[in-house]
This record gives sequence, C-alpha cells and structure tokens, in this order.
Amino acid sequence: MADPIKVLVVDDHPVVRQGLRTFLDLQDDITVVGEAADGQSCVDATAELRPDVVLLDLKMPGSGGVEALRGLRENGSAAKVLVITSFTDPVAVLPAVRAGAAGYVYKDVDPPALAAAIRAVHAGHVLLHPDVARLLAAGEAQPHGVHLTGREREVLSELARGRSNREIAKSLVLSEKTVKTHVSAILSKLGVQDRTQAALHAVRTGLLD
Repeated sequence: MADPIKVLVVDDHPVVRQGLRTFLDLQDDITVVGEAADGQSCVDATAELRPDVVLLDLKMPGSGGVEALRGLRENGSAAKVLVITSFTDPVAVLPAVRAGAAGYVYKDVDPPALAAAIRAVHAGHVLLHPDVARLLAAGEAQPHGVHLTGREREVLSELARGRSNREIAKSLVLSEKTVKTHVSAILSKLGVQDRTQAALHAVRTGLLD
C-alpha cells in the first residue's frame, strides 16, 4: 500500500482547521501532518514537515495565501498547493494560480470532492475552472524564444491532462524512458521546475492552442 498523502492545512480560523483535519484524518490514504494560521507559518511549516499537498486559504491576516505561494516557490518547495477559498469570482483566484497553485476548490465543497481534489493535485493534475484557464490565456502573451518539437508538444499536452509518464508512454506508443527524456527537455525549455508548473505554463501562455 502506498504511503498516505501528507497534507498541511492552512487557515486562520481554528474551527475550520479542526473541521478539515477531522474529515481528512478519516481518509485511509490522507494524513494531516500539521496546521498553520497564516502565510509565513505556512512557509515555515512546509519546510519543516515537507507535506505532499498544502491546503491553503487565500485570505488570512498579515501574510496571506498568495504571499505563502511566493514564499514556497522561493524556497523550492515540491509541495502541491490546493487553494480552498470563499471567493466565487474566478478573477479573485488568478493571483494564486499565477503564483503557482495547482488548483482551487470552494469552501462549500462537498467533503468527498475535497478529498478527491487533494488526490488529483497530488497525482499531478491541474484543477482549473475553464473560466480561469481562459482568463490566464487571454491575459498572458505567448512566450518568445520557446520552441518545442512536435513530439514535445504532444507530451506537454498529455502533461496538461495530468497523465503520468506511464500513461503518456502508452498513449503515444513510446517507452517511459523516452517520455522522461521529453519531459526533462520540456521543463528545461519552459524554465520550470516540475510537470505541474509545465502544465500550468502551457495553459497560461496558450502553448497548446
């Protein structure tokens, strides 16, 4: 059996944190390794506890969610960040997505859907509402100087669907080693650190249009 997904819960309301912890700890494949109440403590706790997924509130006193995302990126954290927000306007979550969030859910999300979202983000999927994807693509220009081969674009397209190297290899009839080589080349050309960032970059800049 695989190790449980380690989650850090970040919210300034103790009752919310406790509620999330109580539900998530009931999941066989998810364990809450810690809590934080603001952006800076989120960055510190992530460095100490090394969670797989950070469940992050956006609006917190002092250092908020976007600041936390920037701090995590500066520290080179490998944790995936799932924003949980009360904002229903897609525009409100754009700064968080641009700062590196792999997706977001609303605070009124059904508990099973929240657990599913955590599993999806951990697996490398990008959870963006279509409206957010369109706003990102419209608001950011195509990068200059990035040239992907036809095969690299195919692999990037599969990455954007959240597929693993094994799934990509099967879909494109390639070896996993070849897929890994293409993924490394894509990350290098795009100047990003991991496959989630590559997928987000592709959506934001319209590389797959």
